Parts: sequence; C-alpha cells; structure tokens
Amino acid sequence: MNKIRLSLFLLLSLILLNCKGNQVETAEIKGKRIAIDENIEADPEIEEFVAPYKEHLNKTLDSTLAYNPKDMVKSDGDLNTAIGNLMADIVMEQVNPIFKSRAGNEIDMVLLNHGGIRSGLNKGNISTRSAYALMPFENEIVVAELSGEKIKEMLSYLERAKTAHPVSGIQIEMDQNYKVIRAEINGEEIDENKSYFVATSDYLQQGGDNMNFFKAPINLYKVDYKLRNAIIDYFKKADTLKVEKDNRFIRK
Repeated sequence: MNKIRLSLFLLLSLILLNCKGNQVETAEIKGKRIAIDENIEADPEIEEFVAPYKEHLNKTLDSTLAYNPKDMVKSDGDLNTAIGNLMADIVMEQVNPIFKSRAGNEIDMVLLNHGGIRSGLNKGNISTRSAYALMPFENEIVVAELSGEKIKEMLSYLERAKTAHPVSGIQIEMDQNYKVIRAEINGEEIDENKSYFVATSDYLQQGGDNMNFFKAPINLYKVDYKLRNAIIDYFKKADTLKVEKDNRFIRK
C-alpha cells in the first residue's frame, strides 16, 4: 500500500513540475461588424426555397378581417382616443368570458398604456397585418385583483401622467389641472374596502410605464391570451368597426 502511495506521489509531482513551466497566453481575438442591409446579395436558392412560404404568409397577413369607416390615430384626443377606446373595449369583450369561466368573476375594468399603441388604423379594409402593426409585441393579457386603495393609487398615477391611457369599464372626470373630481367603476364610486378585477398586459402588471400599483396584487390571473390575438379575433367577428371618442375619461 505504501509503494502505491509513493508511486502516486511521484507521478503527481512530475505532472506538477511539467505544468509549472507551461505559459498560458490569451489568444488575440478580432471581430468585424457585418451590416445586414440591402447591400448583401440574395442567395437565389434560398429565395426560391422561401418564396412559397412568403407568398402564403403575405396572403394570410393581408386577408381582410373587417372594415374601418374612418382613420384612427392615437393623438386625436386629450384623455381618450377612438383607437385607445377600441383596444380597451376589445380586451373587455374578448377576455371577460374566458375570465368568468375560469375564475367565476367578471372583469371590472381595463387599463392599457398609450405608448403601447404602435400604429393607427387607416380607413378601409383591416387585415391581420393591421393588427400586427397596432400591437407588434408578444404581450399577454392578465387580470390583477386590486384593492380599492390600489385603484386610488392608479387614479393618482393617471393624474400625474396626463395621458390618454386606454380604459374601459371605468369613468373618470378630471378638472382642467388633471385632478380627479369623479371616478366610478360599474357606475359606482370606488370603495377602498372592495377589490376590483383589472385586465391589463403582463408588461404593465410587472411595473412597465411605472404602473407600480399593479405590482403585488391580491391575486393575479393569467388567461393565456395575447393582446394581439384578442385584437385579431375581434376583427374577425366585427365586420365594421364602430368606435368613437366618448366621455369615459375626460377633463371638464
């Protein structure tokens, strides 16, 4: 046993002595930035392979889903816009049945963000491509159960924001200095002792756009529904869009 230990000791000593003289040097690394732009020549074989898929995709994206009777842009109102109202109402209409079947409750209100509206809707035919332009992100819809106190924090946020964040299910009146003078959900004043189910995007629920009142809700429900998919599904059944600016969020 002692001979084996001695042999192992001598072997390790030789390995260590041999390694001691080896110098490790970092190899020189050079990089080159290659721009991906129109100057790169297309590969004919790849283009030929992709062509039928591209044609099918474009056909799908450009197929007409609904008709829009007038142009909608996100800058056409002070605190509510036709396109913002449309998006908030779509969430309410498309998600409420799903939420009710899963949670046994109904959505009280919807809050989205003005910055999340990434494009307008032109007058004329509305396609799947229109929905992708309107909402290019992979945002999921969630429902946060918030206390009445958190809803009051939300109103304070809207006072500071002075922005047409899309809402549905709530009516808010502000004075000329953007101070809330009246706020009702389902036609009733907000009760700090109650809780409310608020549909929004997962981005906002996690504090996006500094909407920190959404963090740490009483309960959080996922509905496994992308905001863009809700828009597409609504367009498919709508035929003609009928949305206007209204009095849901105004200054008096």
